[in-house]
Amino acid sequence: MEVLEREQYEIERGKQIPSKNHNRLQSRLIFLLSMIYDNIYDILSEVDIDLPTGWFVPDLAIYPKLEYDWLHDEIKMTEPPITTIEILSPKQAIVDLVIKAKEKYLPAGVKSSWIVVPALQQITIIYPEGNSETYTSGIIADKATGIEIEIAQIFR
Repeated sequence: MEVLEREQYEIERGKQIPSKNHNRLQSRLIFLLSMIYDNIYDILSEVDIDLPTGWFVPDLAIYPKLEYDWLHDEIKMTEPPITTIEILSPKQAIVDLVIKAKEKYLPAGVKSSWIVVPALQQITIIYPEGNSETYTSGIIADKATGIEIEIAQIFR
């Protein structure tokens, strides 16, 4: 993809084209979360979400089990997910993801927002109350969803 085409694609998408590590982490998270929590949650990847605070395409959105109409699809979601997961891209500033979580997702009703930092093998969960928890090892425990997952299983 030429540079101009890439920049145009990123502008239209509202985010950078994912890298190899980004793609790996996104697929690992989808696999692990679906394997463990498929009976409780739906894990949606790159879904358009139109919230009162703006239009977004998080890397992953976790919803309570949804109903599907295979004949009449939805182009965008208007209900906030319980959790959003954003994976930091190589050229992206972490502050952009923190601002998105604290000023866009959480005020719109999202209960927790994960920020995944591949280079540090780190995941931070931010909650509406303003507190956050950062994990580099052990079990990630999201208080909003009850999701628990071994960080080593994500970064392998």
